[in-house]
Amino acid sequence: MPPTKPPPLVRKVSFRYHLGFELSPFRAYACSMNHLRLRALPLLLLLAAALLAGCSGLRLVDNDVLSYARWQGKPAEPGNTYRFERLPSQQSQAVRQEQSQDQLEAMAQAALAKLGLVHLPEAPLFIVQLSATTVLQPGYASSWPGVPIVSIGAGSAGSQIGMAFPMMRHEPPLYVREVQLILRDSRSLQVVYETRARHSGPWSDARALLPAMLDAALSSFPNPPQGPRRVDVQIAR
Repeated sequence: MPPTKPPPLVRKVSFRYHLGFELSPFRAYACSMNHLRLRALPLLLLLAAALLAGCSGLRLVDNDVLSYARWQGKPAEPGNTYRFERLPSQQSQAVRQEQSQDQLEAMAQAALAKLGLVHLPEAPLFIVQLSATTVLQPGYASSWPGVPIVSIGAGSAGSQIGMAFPMMRHEPPLYVREVQLILRDSRSLQVVYETRARHSGPWSDARALLPAMLDAALSSFPNPPQGPRRVDVQIAR
């Protein structure tokens, strides 16, 4: 009697898909993964829409703040009065600014009112000097889309070759803004408080950003911590 042939160590396994076609294990796995992706796509879209809806109402204005205090006696307190003082360049109409000095002082007046300081030019205890600068760094777009990427692969399902071109890179314009506020004693004219806030970002609406930057610059008034600090302020979009 001839010897029996041992059974093969690896058995050929086939899967029958729902359309009745017999598929290899690899193709069956690929089909099942495609089916799962199609079923999960609506859920992922709903989740992304929910996240965008939750984040679309506010935006974060991050500020680098640096403040110095040198009070002569008691620091400023609610009820103290002040007036604005303009430099000759701020009084000239020939100097073009993103915001007029009147608008900038109105923003600072609202920020100082949150601290309890009162705008009273007739009898000020302090003199406030205020400035704001904006530097626009233009955006750019690369003229060449990039080096093509070639991929080659092989497996049980066959070999494949692919080529991809990176998308053209585009950088939006960047607005670098800084606000500075100096507080002087009206009697001695000595600087008793100095603070500045710096922010860079793609937003061009200075009327919404500058009040937030002034709030950040006046944070921790009248006794700020030493050294630079980061102050984040949320504003409406």
